Amino acid sequence: MKYMKYMNKKQIEDWLFSMNIENYVINDDLSVDVNGNAIISNKHLTKIPVKFGSVSGGFYCVFTKLTSLENCPTSVGESFSCAYNNLTTLEHCPTSVGEGFYCHNNNLTSLEHCPTLVSWGFNCDNNKLTSLEHCPTSVGGGFYCNNNQLTILEHCPTSVGGNFNAGNIKVPCSPAVSKWLITKDKYLFHIIDNPSPDMVSLYQMLWEI
Repeated sequence: MKYMKYMNKKQIEDWLFSMNIENYVINDDLSVDVNGNAIISNKHLTKIPVKFGSVSGGFYCVFTKLTSLENCPTSVGESFSCAYNNLTTLEHCPTSVGEGFYCHNNNLTSLEHCPTLVSWGFNCDNNKLTSLEHCPTSVGGGFYCNNNQLTILEHCPTSVGGNFNAGNIKVPCSPAVSKWLITKDKYLFHIIDNPSPDMVSLYQMLWEI
């Protein structure tokens, strides 16, 4: 369906039907709340023609050729994925997600607008990021930022529940790790705040690589 800036209720219903989206409510302002998942992946859209409000399940717009996240839901109860698109910004992405946030394989140059808290994993691999500024402060699962243009991992989350993967090395990330410095052949990080013996051993091992 061709993108139309304004759609009436009948057009919205037809579009939702074509996307196999059920259990929804069209609000007075013509925004759509979905009870369950909303999946619009592999649909060759450059923009999302319907304004979503809240989605209680997951929202997936993967492999959709999107150049903007305009009309994405503001709140997603489960995971949000906009991976494998042509996005250069996360503007208009959800401000609240209940599970994971996945924006890998785009052309992002900044993580501005992404949620502050992510309960599950966060993946921004394969973008054009030069800084982790604006990334979530807390990630309940793994944090992945491989294959970007990062030279320093300053601004990384202060709390990561799973692996912190910035390249060839996966290590637990904790508040004891202040930053990672990436050079061509080595990974060096500086430990502060009374690191544990295990963290000291890990530091020494990486230094000797």
